[in-house]
Amino acid sequence: MKGIRLPSADGGLRLHRPNTAPLPPLAAAPARTRVFHAAVHVVADPLAASVDSRAVVDWEGTLAFRRRVWEQGLGVAEAMDTAQRGMGLDWPVAAELIRRSADEARSVGGRIVCGVGTDQLPPGKPHSPAAITGAYEEQLAHTEACGARAVLMASRALVATARGPEDYMEVYGELLRQSAHPVVLHWLGPMFDPELAGYWGHEDLDAAVEVFLKIVHECPEKVDGVKVSLLDAEREVEIRRRLPAGVRCYTGDDYHYPELIAGDGRLASDALLGIFDPLAPIAARAAIALDEGDSVRFRELLDPTVALARHLFARPTRYYKTGVVLLAWLAGHQDHFTMVAGLHAARSLPHLATAYELADRLGLFPDPGLAEARMRGLLQVYGVSS
Repeated sequence: MKGIRLPSADGGLRLHRPNTAPLPPLAAAPARTRVFHAAVHVVADPLAASVDSRAVVDWEGTLAFRRRVWEQGLGVAEAMDTAQRGMGLDWPVAAELIRRSADEARSVGGRIVCGVGTDQLPPGKPHSPAAITGAYEEQLAHTEACGARAVLMASRALVATARGPEDYMEVYGELLRQSAHPVVLHWLGPMFDPELAGYWGHEDLDAAVEVFLKIVHECPEKVDGVKVSLLDAEREVEIRRRLPAGVRCYTGDDYHYPELIAGDGRLASDALLGIFDPLAPIAARAAIALDEGDSVRFRELLDPTVALARHLFARPTRYYKTGVVLLAWLAGHQDHFTMVAGLHAARSLPHLATAYELADRLGLFPDPGLAEARMRGLLQVYGVSS
């Protein structure tokens, strides 16, 4: 095989010979020993998006990707930051995304949870705790009316307004009291969104953990689990150890997920991960290994994926979505490499080339020839002869 020349960060070119043995298709039932959710991206409409400032979604392409995730036994985490909440996807479009995806989940028997936030509030101005609670309530009511369980996402409005931990306690306490079903509390670190620095009323993470756990312990029957996205495995293990019985810890750590899901022999994390969007075929196989009690095989499957995950989520981490969508396009899961708000331009060409190479080595492209051809086309746009 001739191979393809890929640009490196040092300005040179390197030869990559595409994989000739991709992973075969897999259909699987949901895992029994862990809950695996993939936080999935949206497929933009490349034509409408070019003439309309509001996000325009290719609904069929978006739902087709979710069906593919469900077919492999994974759950879908909808309308999360992977779907560009706060980065191009506004609340009206997110509300429609939740409704359509929840309907689709019912039709195929797929598991789904959906992000609930406060992004309908105008940015750049203060909002009272009551107004922030009301915004959360609107999104929570919509999500539950659609038949989906909620993930209470971190609020930019709350961190900008809160006078201290007491405001977080007030807002989250009220939401937990009125939720119809147990929810997931999501702690998204500032590496994913710089506007969330100081969440729970403290810059100091040790102090923030205490507030976070206090909220959970005051209403554990209303908390299905917590999703920890801090890229700090030791801190997640500490939080996991201190959760009330029956409350899950969903890892959102796209750097250390194999060890956190594998657990320490006593406790283990479930998963709600953006990296499981491109890794769904491998994550599904790893889930089967866990169900079969084969922890060695589980690590053999997931450990080699960490290099790709760390590359996609490298700083600035908030732009990881660009690599996720690139891989979906190269894999043939969508017809274009276009993103809402033009975010497909957020990463450099060498970064994208390495993402392609790492994913190809893992066998993630069903048709390696198609992936190579599309990568060559992208290189040509940048003036690189491959």
